[in-house]
Amino acid sequence: MFLVKQLIRMSSDRALLNRLEQRAAEADQVIEYLKQQVALLKEKAIKRVPLPTAATVQSCSAASKSPTTALATPTAAEQTPEVNENKKKKDKPDKKPDKKGEKKQTTGGGDDSKPIDISRLDLRIGRIITAKKHPDADSLFVEEVDVGEENPRTVVSGLVNHVPVEEMQNRLAVMLCNLKPAKMRGVVSQAMVMCASSPEKVEILDPPSDAVPGDRVTFEGYPGDPDKELNPKKKVWDQIQPNLGTNEECVATYKGTPFEVKGKGVCKAQTMANSGIK
Repeated sequence: MFLVKQLIRMSSDRALLNRLEQRAAEADQVIEYLKQQVALLKEKAIKRVPLPTAATVQSCSAASKSPTTALATPTAAEQTPEVNENKKKKDKPDKKPDKKGEKKQTTGGGDDSKPIDISRLDLRIGRIITAKKHPDADSLFVEEVDVGEENPRTVVSGLVNHVPVEEMQNRLAVMLCNLKPAKMRGVVSQAMVMCASSPEKVEILDPPSDAVPGDRVTFEGYPGDPDKELNPKKKVWDQIQPNLGTNEECVATYKGTPFEVKGKGVCKAQTMANSGIK
């Protein structure tokens, strides 16, 4: 009788064990399913919700540390008129950098509102103090030129094949002084000697005999101050140069208006009439 009871109990325990194992397996399946659902939800959340920025993290951190401060901050509607007005002023863009940028552009490259004519050029009388051949270029002179400034300017000119070196010394010339300095075979040229020019011949323009270094060359009907420095990108010189030339009397002109030193006379070429000027 006892053995029968034991067998019955074992049979009942085995059935219970089987049910438990079955339920455990079902529980494992449910857990695995839930894990898959959580993974899918995380993936969708990552795609849809942007990652928090450093500013957001910092803001949340500050809010969590001092919740009373965050709650005490008034809303935009609750702020006083003075606070709103100060906020508007703070939000307005600062225009000072733009103004400085515009001023810098004006002084560096010229005022774009000015007409492109001869008044944009800084033409002055200069005296060539010394001239010698460029050490690295047979066709170039390197000159020291007094243009009425504290120190002479260094000028490089391609005149070796047109003007004897002895005729370059201690002579007056018309100088273009506001070109951007340019390096020519290792030497920086700070101005340009103005010359009557043709394919066959070149002559340095002669100022009036009583002109002195620093005298301005002006043009009647073209008032205004020259640019501090011509902007190469604007090609001001390139647009003006084709209108320069000598007339039948060898007088240097811009659109027929003479190169003039006020009260002293006009600038001329020695022999070249109806020629271009460069």
